[in-house]
Amino acid sequence: MATDDPLAINPSVAIPRAELAVRASRAGGPGGQHVNTSSTRVEVTWNVRQSSALTDAQRARLLQALAARLDGEGTIRVVASDTRSQRQNRELAESRLAEVVRRALVIPRKRKATKPTRASVERRLEGKKRSGTQKRARRWKGDD
Repeated sequence: MATDDPLAINPSVAIPRAELAVRASRAGGPGGQHVNTSSTRVEVTWNVRQSSALTDAQRARLLQALAARLDGEGTIRVVASDTRSQRQNRELAESRLAEVVRRALVIPRKRKATKPTRASVERRLEGKKRSGTQKRARRWKGDD
C-alpha cells in the first residue's frame, strides 16, 4: 500500500490519502509489557464536508446517512486496535472507513407497490372464514 494511492471506495469515489488524518495511540488488551510501550491503536479521521473527492450530491448523501457518526465539523472517525501491529490496524481502520462510506453512498431502491394476486386474496379470505367458523364453534350454545 503506497501512501500516495487514494483509498478506493467504489468505482466513482476514491479518497486522497492526504485528506485522511491518522493518529496512533496506546491500545489496551493482550500484549503483556509490549502493550504498555507501543502505540498500536490507530484512529483514522476524514472530513466529509471539506473533501474534494465527493460531488455535492454524494456529500449531501453522506452527511445525511452518517449524521449520527459525524462530529460538529463533519468528520468521521474510525478506530482499530484489533492486532498488535500498527500497520495492520491502520489497514483495518482504512478498510472500515471505506466500508462505512460505501454503504452510506448506496441509494436504496424505492419499493414498487404491487397488487395482490387473485389466488392470494382468495387464500386470505378463506383463512378468515375458517378462523370465524372455528370461533363460532367454540361459543357456548346454552343447551343445558
